[in-house]
Amino acid sequence: MSDLCVRENLKKYGDTGSCPVRNTISRFSGKWGILVLCVIEDAPSIRFNAIGRVIPDISPKALAATLRTLEADGLVRREVFPEVPPRVEYRLTDKGLSLMPILRSLVAWALANGSERGREKSV
Repeated sequence: MSDLCVRENLKKYGDTGSCPVRNTISRFSGKWGILVLCVIEDAPSIRFNAIGRVIPDISPKALAATLRTLEADGLVRREVFPEVPPRVEYRLTDKGLSLMPILRSLVAWALANGSERGREKSV
């Protein structure tokens, strides 16, 4: 790699506070974020327990934390209905919807290449 290319990359990715790549990846650094977004995308709106049924190995605590993070990032909208018992539904925001084509591509790549994990021969 040339010195010019290294300097350009340091400018783009070196600032830990404002690097768009780091900031975007950090949103999905948890185990569940992408999967929860994919589940929410498949329904016009979905309730907490329905998400948990689709992803049976996520704990309620982890699901709640993931949903809070996705909501704080502006990717998911949480709507509370004034009923007894209270009803809460989740849906993707416009920002979340704009991310889904990229995540669908990532999922397609994972489906096509995921079974190869661990089969690479070391040289």
